[in-house]
Amino acid sequence: MLVKRYVGDRPFYRRILRVMLPIMAQQGITSFVSLLDNIMVGRVGTEQMSGVAISNQLLFIFQLALFGGLSGAGIFCAQYYGKGDREKVQSVFRFKVISVTLITVLAVAVYLSLGPKLISLFLTDTGNPEGIAATLAHGTRYMRIMLIGQIPLALAMIYATTMRETGETVIPMGAGITAVIVNMVFNYLLIFGRLGLPRMGVAGAAVATVLSRFTELAILLYFSLRRRERFPCFAGVWRTLRVPVELAWEIVKKGTPLLFNELLFSVGMTVIVQCYSTCGLAAVAAYNITSTVSNFFFLVSFAMGNSIAIVVGQELGAGELEKARDTAGKMIALGVALCAAVSVLLALFSPLFPRIYNTTDEVRQLARRLLLTDAVFLTLRGFYNNAYFTLRSGGKSMITFLFDSGFMWLACIPLALCLSRLTDLSMLPMYAAVQAVDIPRAIVGMLLVRKGVWINNLTEA
Repeated sequence: MLVKRYVGDRPFYRRILRVMLPIMAQQGITSFVSLLDNIMVGRVGTEQMSGVAISNQLLFIFQLALFGGLSGAGIFCAQYYGKGDREKVQSVFRFKVISVTLITVLAVAVYLSLGPKLISLFLTDTGNPEGIAATLAHGTRYMRIMLIGQIPLALAMIYATTMRETGETVIPMGAGITAVIVNMVFNYLLIFGRLGLPRMGVAGAAVATVLSRFTELAILLYFSLRRRERFPCFAGVWRTLRVPVELAWEIVKKGTPLLFNELLFSVGMTVIVQCYSTCGLAAVAAYNITSTVSNFFFLVSFAMGNSIAIVVGQELGAGELEKARDTAGKMIALGVALCAAVSVLLALFSPLFPRIYNTTDEVRQLARRLLLTDAVFLTLRGFYNNAYFTLRSGGKSMITFLFDSGFMWLACIPLALCLSRLTDLSMLPMYAAVQAVDIPRAIVGMLLVRKGVWINNLTEA
């Protein structure tokens, strides 16, 4: 009985893999190239690597705000597509455009006016003033160039998420793969000055990323225009930006908690990283290596979570509530099994990655230990990530808000602030203590999923 509940048949896994593999392939290549980019910048020097890492941590707030702004609308898009309501899908797309535009304008204004001050919050190593000044200069230069790419990034996310929510995962995957290849090639050429191009260092890394984002957007626009029979929802979608008031209000009600969840989560992660930075520049560099490598290994859970949101959301929209419950249980079980296998690989390879970087032995040793800590908690992270997307698929946005950001701001952040301000703990025990908060969060996630509070057909209204 237990096996039947959590293990599917071959047609089930073929169906899941058709959705999951393109997402995982795109995210895998993106994470791999991000890892290569990080290594390339790390080969230039520790200050350059730390400046880029701090800037990316701050830009991470904008990226998750975009994700949150699109998440609420995405729930409705997947369910209305499952119902076969093209007009409502187009209205949801227009809502995405309006909300993302507002988020982008606000974010660019904040980064332009406060960028250097925000970067300085992470530079607390008073014993190394020259390193602090160099890190600030590199981080500021990198951020200003990266801001150019935020507009194509926002538009690409609108098209890519809509395609995935309407069942098309291959084209966004292809666009993403092409973009990261462009990013990787121009990173190499511009960071190190190859083929007669100038040696630009961290500025070259930023230019390469901006080029890749324009490339991704161009590909998505091309297929949305040429494949009208596959994407009827894009036909005439730009003729107006009007969204029915009733639908807009429903999306706002469901989406606002998700937006604030992603915004508070990203700000919370930034606060926690700032707490780690009180341990010195070595801690900042080691955390940068750790997070980049761990994100590459965590891509399996990321792909499974997005697949749950799409597959389960479509079944809920079609009114197949019991089937959605069964699908969610089997997908979560598959995700946990895959994360367990990946955690073993992360532990095995943890000594190898830090050796690639042009940094100190202190940074390498700390990064190795942090990666081992991540390996211990990776399966737990995978479970609550899948639980989060399951709850989100049924529109239970307030519950997901409390489950995700609530835990972070009520447990993780107070713990990190206390340990960094009131104790002399080094980076490793502080990091492990903050990661251990995932244990109660995973337990709560399991209870909420089993209770079925997320089983909800939003299209019936």
